[in-house]
Amino acid sequence: MGQNSQKVEKKTEYGIQKHLVTGLLAHVDAGKTTMAEAILYQCGQIRSLGRVDHKDCFLDTDEIERQRGITIFSKMAHAAYQSTQLTLLDTPGHVDFSAEMERTLSVLDLAVLIISGADGVQGHTQTLWRLLAGYEIPTIVFVNKMDQPKADAAALFSELQEKLSSHMVDFSALATNPEQVYEEISVCEEELLEEYLETGTLSDETIQESIGLRKLFPVYFGSALHMEGITEMLSCIERFVPAPVYGEGFGARVFKITRDDTGKRLTHLKLTGGRLVPKQPLSNESNAKPGEEIWKEKADELRSYDGEKFTSLKEAVAGEIVAVTGLTRTFIGQGLGIETECENATLEPVLEYRLILPEDVDAKTALGKLKLLEEEDPKLHIVWQEEGQEIHIQVMGAIQMQILTEKILNRFDMKVQFGAGNIVYKETVARPCYGIGHFEPLRHYAEVQLLLEPGERGSGIQFASMVSEDVLSKNWQRLIHTHVEETVHPGVLTGSEVTDLKIILMTGRAHPKHTEGGDFRQATYRAIRNALRGAESVLLEPMYRFTIEVPIEHVGRALTDIERLHGVPDAPDIQGELGVITGRAPVATFQDYQLTLQAYTAGKGSLSLVLDGFSPCHNTEEVVQSAGYDPEADLRRPTGSVFCSHGAGIVIPWNEVAEYAHMECPIDLNRLTDETIQKDTLDATKITMDATDQAPKPLAGAKVNRSQGTITLEEIDAILGATFRKEKQEHSRYRRYHKHQTDTSNFMHVSTKPVKPKEIQKSYFLVDGYNVIFAWKELRDLAEKTIDGARDRLIDICSDYQGYIKETLILVFDAYKVKGNPGSVIKSGNIYVVFTKEAETADSYIEKATHELVGKNRVTVATSDRLEQMIIWGSGAIRMSAADFEAAYKKSHESMRETYLDQSTPLGNRPFEGL
Repeated sequence: MGQNSQKVEKKTEYGIQKHLVTGLLAHVDAGKTTMAEAILYQCGQIRSLGRVDHKDCFLDTDEIERQRGITIFSKMAHAAYQSTQLTLLDTPGHVDFSAEMERTLSVLDLAVLIISGADGVQGHTQTLWRLLAGYEIPTIVFVNKMDQPKADAAALFSELQEKLSSHMVDFSALATNPEQVYEEISVCEEELLEEYLETGTLSDETIQESIGLRKLFPVYFGSALHMEGITEMLSCIERFVPAPVYGEGFGARVFKITRDDTGKRLTHLKLTGGRLVPKQPLSNESNAKPGEEIWKEKADELRSYDGEKFTSLKEAVAGEIVAVTGLTRTFIGQGLGIETECENATLEPVLEYRLILPEDVDAKTALGKLKLLEEEDPKLHIVWQEEGQEIHIQVMGAIQMQILTEKILNRFDMKVQFGAGNIVYKETVARPCYGIGHFEPLRHYAEVQLLLEPGERGSGIQFASMVSEDVLSKNWQRLIHTHVEETVHPGVLTGSEVTDLKIILMTGRAHPKHTEGGDFRQATYRAIRNALRGAESVLLEPMYRFTIEVPIEHVGRALTDIERLHGVPDAPDIQGELGVITGRAPVATFQDYQLTLQAYTAGKGSLSLVLDGFSPCHNTEEVVQSAGYDPEADLRRPTGSVFCSHGAGIVIPWNEVAEYAHMECPIDLNRLTDETIQKDTLDATKITMDATDQAPKPLAGAKVNRSQGTITLEEIDAILGATFRKEKQEHSRYRRYHKHQTDTSNFMHVSTKPVKPKEIQKSYFLVDGYNVIFAWKELRDLAEKTIDGARDRLIDICSDYQGYIKETLILVFDAYKVKGNPGSVIKSGNIYVVFTKEAETADSYIEKATHELVGKNRVTVATSDRLEQMIIWGSGAIRMSAADFEAAYKKSHESMRETYLDQSTPLGNRPFEGL
């Protein structure tokens, strides 16, 4: 009663105005659970502070957690501070339980990233930071354990700015010296600087907006154990963290599945719109995948948990997290109502162990029980090996394996052991390949033809269709899509899962009488296997991002070991008597390096490992030979097809299927085998061409205007004059991007004041091409494979964007190192692409163009080059960073899509709709 009365008193005194789901994240031993205790105590939710070493923390309720002193399962608690209601989610810090942590990110409104003052920014901290950026979660940084002797606030703050973000600002002195803090905040963004210079201060609303858009990250220093800095951080959350805005329509996102002490299944979800009451029907009908079974169930009971205790609710509203009973078909990441399904998590298990069962336990009976654990933790892959009648489990690391052993014993009363571990490999393809799957035994029929293309690393499996509904009905196409995504498709090198593929349906056929759903499953599986059988496959292995700290005298030995273990180190960083080496290395060679390091440094060295995706395997031949996988002997996954001959089905081997196919291939397959991967030399900030390189080739169908001298603005105006029309009604860029303050989704940072309409004649938008390519992740990743592809993709993006802003868009690329290059201006659709002449950079061209155009023309330049921004600012033009350009493009793309979908007139048959 005491806890509940405290919560009521807080609500009565201040009135709850906002509700924030707040996650506590940290690397292991940073003091995260202690921080949760401090916040709950400060808010009056608990009466005494628990301690991890005393095994009495409010949120570490599991016996295994208390025995080991680490957080394994995410827990929830509620606390009210003034007018803010906090739903705290305490997440695991150990890297082996990162998947449990990542599942909570999809429901967070705010993250408190806790860093140990004694350890600083660790490898896992940087992984957390990348995840927070990917999920776009506003973040406050709390540097804990500042009471320890090694903690140096100034050095730690510099490390935060260097390794995480330059937009970190120490908010600790806000109460005593606000002018200094405002000045430091103002240099983070141009709008902040403008307001500060004009008013001498910054409004709370401006700071709120910057934090909400991840343009500003408050930093606090303190000690959770001694309650230092906690009140200041809570005051920051109350004052500066914006409240989310939710709609009226019902929406919810599932982020966790558990079972209570009685075995009831609990679906933990966050409401993202509307309300939820007991016995309310829920369904997946609004967002089911193609071919997915539609279900409807009732939410029997709504529970609000605080630690291990819960309260039954009569109603839950948007922004709250509840555990719901009665739902049996939900899964982690699922969206209900208006909410969409969460994208696949980025962290994957990399180790696989054979499960050794007690002699009196049947393997298939045990498999059924273990599947319950997989439902609660989708990253805990339970694999049934049919050949050996064995259960294999994929995990993140050895600690998770130990915890799993205890969990299986406590929950199912099975004392299991784990055999020797193996690395989890994956497979992909090096270049496009084509596959045909045909399934035609008697009274069955389906044919599927697929094009498989290499995808970006970490992109998984993506599907698209190029087939008209006149050729194959939409229902069959959706069914093929479902079969592509419903299972793990094995490769042909080791039988490992294939990934990073774009699978495109090129054509297909069904029979009006004899085709059944299972026929297309067979045809789809065989088409994928058929394509892989004739492809150039690539074996991928998991990688670690490592950080090694050794005494200076051991740096040479460490570098030698890294090279021997097929790692790629960065340049060593000497910090006093220590050498710090970072880099990437294969999991297979580096997972046991800790023991070696401790031996030759006499315990003075340290090693931090963080999983860092997959890369091409360093010893492919050895792994393939060891696996001994024969794709033709894998009868459950055939590469050939079944055709009908004389009333009976006959099996055609994979290399002859194309000769028997009923559908004509819609593309020239010879082009697939002739393609080669172009590898360009890439500079970290800009791409240039050596004197031996060729000048950029014009786009197909583009008109080229070559000049023997400088490419002047008069030349461009001559090209544009006949086609450019003046805008009848001027809307300044400032008004276009700076909408009402509550509409933060449309807010863009463009530092200029409105230009009077009567002064404007034309509007120009200049883009520094290679600067943008290396600022956008999509384009940067593409450039690593082919710079031509990245350049063409940016041209397409600019064409789309020009159609939205209706301004003259000029895209400028460097070609200044191309010997004898006279420069060129290319008309590509609705934009103009400029390649600078020899000895002229894109920067100088844009600066000169800006100087000549400003005045009665509005000129906007998209670049993240600081010096160039200052120059164009001085010329009176509008400057837009590459990041803001990306956000503006995405917003315009969404706006155009909404306009398209809102059209009431039917558009008839759209054969490329699936793509």
